Amino acid sequence: MRANVSDARWRMLARRPWTAAERKIVWRGLTGRFALAVEPLLGMLFMSLLTWGIVYRAQHVASDATLIKIAWIFAVGALAFGGYFFAVLVAPFAAYLQTFRPIYVLDGYVRYREADARSRIDGCGYAAALFADRTLAYEWEWLGTKPLPNVTLPALVEFSLYAGIHKIDGKPTGLLPEGELPLLAIGIATRHGRRADL
Repeated sequence: MRANVSDARWRMLARRPWTAAERKIVWRGLTGRFALAVEPLLGMLFMSLLTWGIVYRAQHVASDATLIKIAWIFAVGALAFGGYFFAVLVAPFAAYLQTFRPIYVLDGYVRYREADARSRIDGCGYAAALFADRTLAYEWEWLGTKPLPNVTLPALVEFSLYAGIHKIDGKPTGLLPEGELPLLAIGIATRHGRRADL
């Protein structure tokens, strides 16, 4: 992602808040990820209780005083599960927080370009929103299987800095799924088939 948000043109860009439906989609994704994070949360609680129980027993039962030597093993396990819990939730939580920032509306251009040496393995190129004078507003890496062509098209672009391009000329790009998401967002990845290319 690249941009110079200190440019005076950024202050003049039209912007709108996320709609309730758009925010609900991101919220559903967060709750779905939290459903996956229950496992490390329970692991962290279990290992923490084991650590506390061992320390408590070692301090209150004289014959088990040497048990305290193994408490650190369970404490490390609790920290590992805590790190796993945090890692699972950090991206969707950050995405949800971004729904309180504006969506920008730019009457300019959309530029596609092919992948380069710095692209991710699953990246197929870059998409960028350009100002009317064709200077870069912001650019995102595009993921998929079909390589993007090197082309610049005039367009009315709606985008958010964190997520990418939401709409081009009023048509959704697929960044946010349309319609109602299933409970906990289960099955959303296969809604359009296994070979769907966003």
